[in-house]
Amino acid sequence: MNSSSVDNSDFEVKSVWIAYYELQKFTDGKDKNEFSESINSAFKELFNMGFNTVTVQVRPCADAFYKSKYFPCSKYCFGEQGCEMPYDPLEIMVESAHSNHLKIEAWINPYRVSQDGDINSLSEGNIAKEWYSEKSNNVYITDNGIFFNPASDEVVDLILNGVKEILESYAVDSIHFDDYFYPTVNEDIDVAEYEKYQSDGGVLALNDWRRERVSNMIKSVYSAIKAINKEVKFGISPAANIDNDYNKLYADVERWCREEGFIDYICPQIYFGFKNESLPFMQTVKKWISISERDLYIGLPLYKSGKADSYASINNQEAINEFVNNRNVISRQINYLRKIDFIKGIYVFSYDCLFSNECKEEVQNMLKALQDSSQS
Repeated sequence: MNSSSVDNSDFEVKSVWIAYYELQKFTDGKDKNEFSESINSAFKELFNMGFNTVTVQVRPCADAFYKSKYFPCSKYCFGEQGCEMPYDPLEIMVESAHSNHLKIEAWINPYRVSQDGDINSLSEGNIAKEWYSEKSNNVYITDNGIFFNPASDEVVDLILNGVKEILESYAVDSIHFDDYFYPTVNEDIDVAEYEKYQSDGGVLALNDWRRERVSNMIKSVYSAIKAINKEVKFGISPAANIDNDYNKLYADVERWCREEGFIDYICPQIYFGFKNESLPFMQTVKKWISISERDLYIGLPLYKSGKADSYASINNQEAINEFVNNRNVISRQINYLRKIDFIKGIYVFSYDCLFSNECKEEVQNMLKALQDSSQS
């Protein structure tokens, strides 16, 4: 071990999230050969930077960046939801990732249907549009978009089928859910299901019942994955505020972290600086360490580099401008995390930031910290 080695010789996982709008730049107007060449070049560069995993958003809404029996082609993939796919992006990405010594995770948003509230913008054949036309309670429309109803058994079956078909058709290394769960705290989203639950003798209060619904979905996904391939991991990247997860999204992340049979890993999005007043980075990391008995990875906010963070404080300019005044926040976070044996990896949000001029100096410092963490 050389003189620059560290306490924790390497992270098991060093991943970058590649969001749908970043993948869109690779597919938009590209034929199969052009897409293959460009994604292969990107993955090769990520490996050379020191990453060992890519987490690609293959189902941002009720649509897909792969050939699916259950979801139409994403409008973010080839420009029009429900269009015929000229090639299968996920198939190519899996092959390219593995040829470049990267693991690949299929990142899914299980409940989101659309980011706008216009049901007519969905393609014909989109299951959400069909359910809505049938006046099914499986779909819920808000000012922030369209969502599947988490209380619906049909919705859970759809989520399970969507996960199963990925595992049966693609050699992904993990299934990855992000931080969106119940889309609202309003009682009207699941009033019919809750009333039926009560009439059948259920005694849980509404909020507890909602958490149970989400947890049952998570547990079912985990079981389905392991039934197909025990080597495939299932992980979730929740928001870092555990209380909000529990009380507003009805995501019982502490239970998932403590009890077996829900997840293989948890990756909270700790998108805060050291000086953040309500959720400072180090204290928030320690909180997650205290609750987790699963593998723990930490999501880091490269996207904040060079930007004011108004959520860090009401009026403390030092906290608000931490990412403006410093170009080594992410590297210092990595240096902190790599000294904690319990921390098994880091995820960076997100891909485009690695090549942004605004983030350039922060990226250089971050990559050096990543390389230092690999030396042994």
